[in-house]
Amino acid sequence: MHKNISKEKKENFWMNINPSETETRPQLNQSTTVDVTILGAGFTGLWIAYYLKENDPSLEIAILEKEFVGFGASGRNGGWCSPKFPVTPEMLIKKFGHNATKELQKSMFDAVDEVERVVNKEEMEIDWEKSGSLQVSLGNYNFPLLEKALDTYRSLDLDNFFNVLNKKQTSQEIKINGASGGLFTKKSAVLHPGKLVKQLAKVLEKKGVKIYEKTEVVDFKEGNNNKNSCFITNSNIVANSRKASILAGESYLSQLNGYKRKVMPAHSLITLTKPLTKTQWSNIGWDNRVTLSSTALSVHYLQKTKDGRILFGGRGAPYHYGSKIKESFNFHKPTHKMLKQTALSWFPTLTENDFAYSWGGTVGMSRDWMPNFTFNNKTKIGEAWGYVGQGVSTANLAGRILSDLILENDSKVTHLPMVQHISRKWEPEPFRWLGARYVQSGMERVDKKSQNKRQAPTGKSLPERLSRH
Repeated sequence: MHKNISKEKKENFWMNINPSETETRPQLNQSTTVDVTILGAGFTGLWIAYYLKENDPSLEIAILEKEFVGFGASGRNGGWCSPKFPVTPEMLIKKFGHNATKELQKSMFDAVDEVERVVNKEEMEIDWEKSGSLQVSLGNYNFPLLEKALDTYRSLDLDNFFNVLNKKQTSQEIKINGASGGLFTKKSAVLHPGKLVKQLAKVLEKKGVKIYEKTEVVDFKEGNNNKNSCFITNSNIVANSRKASILAGESYLSQLNGYKRKVMPAHSLITLTKPLTKTQWSNIGWDNRVTLSSTALSVHYLQKTKDGRILFGGRGAPYHYGSKIKESFNFHKPTHKMLKQTALSWFPTLTENDFAYSWGGTVGMSRDWMPNFTFNNKTKIGEAWGYVGQGVSTANLAGRILSDLILENDSKVTHLPMVQHISRKWEPEPFRWLGARYVQSGMERVDKKSQNKRQAPTGKSLPERLSRH
């Protein structure tokens, strides 16, 4: 048994694509001037470039990437294209009212359709399936949380996008040990994020967008009516922009001067099985590829891959002092062990020998959990970041918003609450570290207490209040 377990790979399955499909791109080795320069070759940067080109094919666009296309969260995530937004509908209603919340949620449903439109138009093969998403309650005591969520959507006149499933209906979708019901989201999709980020980059290059890899941006300068904005690389090379310089580095922006307190990196980890046998799938069900989550505060997210694997992801890896990000942090033995144990409890047909890959990455968190989509046409500086793990669909929306802001198109999406929104800063260290570690451990304690007492979390504990979003 131990011999088989040791074969598990500590690497990102999504980016482990056929080497012949892997492009190597040049560094930016001399100063340049284009219309728009984008920091970050993940979903956000690529979608911004895509919609700019769609609206104005004459634009000269360059994307600067510290590592390689899809290195960050875009190539590491759970493979959901979900209409979920980082901030819950309940909190959005409190902050912005029913009408703005409804428009924002509708824009998230539209984002799922829009990604599908582009995937079909550009003939991308990304294992896409619009199969819906199911949030599962484990234990009867958690089922009222799903009914409460549906009530909120009903207050927004959006309940037709959802179904509450009882225990029997849930088991017909998938057999999860202890599941008492589920909230089914009809408009949600599953995909291979590595294929999407790589193929979207190739689409852009065919349209004339220049992508530079191994090009680290260390600073930027504002422009004005008579002066370009610009990015400055670690080789002191300048990338000038006539129209816009856009920061789209998600959690990695925290490593840039001036951003350590704007965005906090939070680790999210994943474990993945090898392809399961027909007998195992027969015991589990899961005939389609509906994505799965739970009501746990510590977050679970699952998908069934096209080649018949179970991906099980979640939070729990510790925040590191000073918002430090290192590749070695993407494997955390206690958290990966916890994820495997949780997967085994959900699906007793699995064994420890079934796990084949473990990896992780960071998501970007703003202080109020709201994404920040901003552009100042006077300074020519823009930003798009802060998805807290809901980035596949939200990044597409960001692409359309930033494109419209840069081109001064007054559109429906430019009036959404996160447009020109600037979150307040995170606390300085060591208070940021103390607070993040307390909330992380506290949510785990609340989940365990809820499970042991068989009572849903009250929402009144300090960790719950501090993490409310």
